[in-house]
Amino acid sequence: MDFSFQGQSDMSLSDKFVALSDAAPTAVKRIALLGNFLPRRCGIATFTTDIYRALESRFPDMAVDVWAMNDGTNRYDYPDAVVGSIDADDPESYRAAAREIEASAPDLLWIQHEFGIFGGSAGDYLLPLLERMTCPVAATLHTILSEPDVDQRRVMDALIERCQSLIVMAEEGRRILIDTYGADPETVSVIPHGIPDRPFGPTEPMKERLGLTGYEVILTFGLLSKGKGIETMIEAMPAIVTRFPKTLYVVLGATHPHTVAHEGESYRDQLKAQADALGVGENIRWVDSFVETSEVLDYLEAADIYATPYLNPAQITSGTLAYAVGLGKPVVSTPYVHARELLANDHGRIVGFGDSAGFADAIIGLLSDRDALESLRERTYLLGRTMIWPRFAEAALAEFNKAPVVQALRPQGAKSRPIPARLPMTAIERLSDSTGMLQHSVFSIPDRAHGYCVDDNARALILMCRNKGFPSADRAKWTQIYAAFVQHAWNPDTQAFRNFMGFNRTWLEDTGSCDSRARTVWSLAIAATEASDPAIRQWARTLFDTTLAATAEQTSLRTRAFMMLAASAMLTIRSGDQKLTRLLTEFGDDLISQLEGSRREDWCWFETVLAYDNARLPEALLRAGLALDRNDFVVRGLETLTWISDRQSATEGHFRAVGSDSFGRPFAPPLRYDQQPLEAWAMVDACEAAFAATHDDHWKTIATKAYRWFLGENDLGLAIADAVTGECCDGLMPTGINRNQGAESVLSFHIATYAINQLLAESFESETRTLGEFSFMRHQTLDVIAPPISAQTPRRPIARRGPPIPPRLEQPRAV
Repeated sequence: MDFSFQGQSDMSLSDKFVALSDAAPTAVKRIALLGNFLPRRCGIATFTTDIYRALESRFPDMAVDVWAMNDGTNRYDYPDAVVGSIDADDPESYRAAAREIEASAPDLLWIQHEFGIFGGSAGDYLLPLLERMTCPVAATLHTILSEPDVDQRRVMDALIERCQSLIVMAEEGRRILIDTYGADPETVSVIPHGIPDRPFGPTEPMKERLGLTGYEVILTFGLLSKGKGIETMIEAMPAIVTRFPKTLYVVLGATHPHTVAHEGESYRDQLKAQADALGVGENIRWVDSFVETSEVLDYLEAADIYATPYLNPAQITSGTLAYAVGLGKPVVSTPYVHARELLANDHGRIVGFGDSAGFADAIIGLLSDRDALESLRERTYLLGRTMIWPRFAEAALAEFNKAPVVQALRPQGAKSRPIPARLPMTAIERLSDSTGMLQHSVFSIPDRAHGYCVDDNARALILMCRNKGFPSADRAKWTQIYAAFVQHAWNPDTQAFRNFMGFNRTWLEDTGSCDSRARTVWSLAIAATEASDPAIRQWARTLFDTTLAATAEQTSLRTRAFMMLAASAMLTIRSGDQKLTRLLTEFGDDLISQLEGSRREDWCWFETVLAYDNARLPEALLRAGLALDRNDFVVRGLETLTWISDRQSATEGHFRAVGSDSFGRPFAPPLRYDQQPLEAWAMVDACEAAFAATHDDHWKTIATKAYRWFLGENDLGLAIADAVTGECCDGLMPTGINRNQGAESVLSFHIATYAINQLLAESFESETRTLGEFSFMRHQTLDVIAPPISAQTPRRPIARRGPPIPPRLEQPRAV
């Protein structure tokens, strides 16, 4: 077997591992180690535990966080090394673990992969966890199928694509990965299965301790299940016992839990019956228990010969075989992959699958020639010295510290791109038809399977009413279509807007979500105040009045925030309207009450968690404060916008949208992914409101930073949107961009482009606009600048902004 490492093929095996042990300190300082773990009883659990102990011993300055897989509903009393666990059959458990692992900022996630330990089809529940990792990923592949089924191939392909380093324990495994799965040879390394370190010695002392004195001991160990070929050895025993009557075949290990779950102990009973029928029942000792590693090593030390009569020729890894070699045991084995490679060059005896006579002849031959038996012991033990766990850990870390792994997924750095003054309508029109705007796409191709929603058509209506840069004829056409969709969405029977419509123009519900209904009312307010066509303005005002009361009954925070945005807009044409004033006052007071109820020293937010469209909440307070001359609304709006802006700023200074992985985590800092365009648009709009209240250019800076997220100034340095085509992808994932281009994303980019141009063009005469006192807020502590508002807090009029100055459209604006 060739254990050579690239660039070291001329070194002896022992020299290679000495070289590794003297290697420079590792650049990997923290590892998240994922797999089964003791006290769970299986080979992978033992393997993962041994890896942890080897890393802890060999690299004491490295932090290793173990994430253990639970099987079914079983829970285990894990040691302190296990920082968290994953329930194999619970998809949410994988997503929750991904959030926690990502928050711990490991340099590497190292997975012990076996198809049977992860839930879903062929273990595909693991894939969403991998998608959410920004660190490099390595995997030890314990099973590599040369003829996988469709699901197994799909999962393995995804795993190979995501991993920067793949570890196999046999050259055949490496060949299959490259030839069958197309893995990059540079990412695949062969590292022999790790083994415990025990000194070389005679068998008799341990035989005496275990009550085996006087016997020739043949050993097989491991969890008992069909496929281990124990029948082959039992059938060989009569011939062996005839030649050496004091032979004892020890079958060490409990029945595999999966076998017990499906058929109890019937398989073990069948084997015992076979032995009795052949007259060798007294020559077989069944140790029916899960034995700790130390006890396994004791039995190995007492054994004269180790037998692995396995029946699967494709078996690439056998920990039991590795352990036997590590203690210098002469091995007689069937020619499965791991045995052929490990026992090559006269390090053992190979016989055919199911060949009982061959096993008998090989074992009798070794027991008959003590010199040959002892010579094989010594050669095998020397081979095992290269495989002890510290050498395994060193070899793995040498692979992980290769440049392609260490540098994986680091942002490439965004190019500085100018802010476009206008966008073409191409992407908008591609997603739209005579019914309205389709909500999803597969890449850039509209996906009719998901039909339409009122949310997106309401946003599209806002865009058509605001962006006067589109050709007037096109804008008029699409305004009518989106308005017609919104009109048709209103259900007079339920007094609510419907949201989802199938491609066949059939509504899929009678009542849409609270938020979708409020966003639709907001779009009506924008149409009523900003549409170019007087007929559209009149229609929007009428439907607004029809739908206002029913929608305003909803109590969720974001529903009320969108209703406040709608009411603030309508007050620009209905100054003093009592219904609108009452709505803004009630909902604004409620937002402040929610803020004070969830506030902590380090938490200045309206809820105990972060969610979507976050900046809309402070924006609602700011616009209500401007509309009502409510200083307390403005103060709290600026305070919370400052807080959420700080949490959406990366250390490097770019905008980092609160990712959907962050949702539902009480009082927890936001996680990076998945970042969505909606958040960047909301921040631009909120900053425009803050600038209107303060006239502080700081908010232009924050808005510009949020907008540049679209252009590539983000965590991965990748442009989400294209100013030439007007396209926008659906989000920023840990491993890159979600290349689908749904309506919400495209519209967010377009409306944000219009908004940032409007904001950057706005200016005020400093001598007549004097709200500079608000600008100091971003520099002060929250307690100083925003004491609790009491009923007696005096109100001071807020200066209103003047008419916006149109952006210059002749050429892109560089900011």
